[in-house]
Amino acid sequence: MPTVAVIGASRGIGLGLVELYAGEGWRVHATTRSPASPGALGEVAGDLRLHGLDVTDRAQQLAFRDALGEEGIDVLIHNAGVYGDGMSAAAVNRVNAEAPIEMAELLMEAVLGSGQRKIALITSMMGARRGSRRSLGKYGESKAALNDRFRERAGRWRERGCLAVVIHPGWVRTDMGGRHASISVAESARGIHAVMAGLDESRHGRFWTWDGREHPW
Repeated sequence: MPTVAVIGASRGIGLGLVELYAGEGWRVHATTRSPASPGALGEVAGDLRLHGLDVTDRAQQLAFRDALGEEGIDVLIHNAGVYGDGMSAAAVNRVNAEAPIEMAELLMEAVLGSGQRKIALITSMMGARRGSRRSLGKYGESKAALNDRFRERAGRWRERGCLAVVIHPGWVRTDMGGRHASISVAESARGIHAVMAGLDESRHGRFWTWDGREHPW
């Protein structure tokens, strides 16, 4: 039975990914900041393991790693993020740029102990620099920082035997994307799933969109 860990799974794209993988018979480890009140996440059928996790809390990061025990994680998807309204730039960066790298490195041994050995960090096209000097805003700057951190580590991760990418999930009809966004949660989740299913050495270390196109940095 393959195993997936979805970090940031309580709603939106994360919940959509949990539903998709669980429906295919995967064992799913899903994190939420409120495990006592999981909402729709708690209603997903299948082999689902819920974990409480605030990605900015080191003790909770370590507790999640320890809860996995010796189990391998075939696919790790770090989806947790914030848009940042009312938050400082440093706080947004902590969630969107620092925590995904910390979690990927903390769970690397679990990933390497699996059959597929794949990692996806959910980023955004809003974090693409493309040589521009314009301000990307708090959210965009945090995603650009995530992309930079990923690129610094991608070669080393590959040397260890891991296949990893960053993925733009599309403009999705979620609380963050709004009701006028162009694609549904289900469409985004299916696209991310397909990118991960097709991930091989030739696609490692690159910036992909939910529909399988390579995006400029």
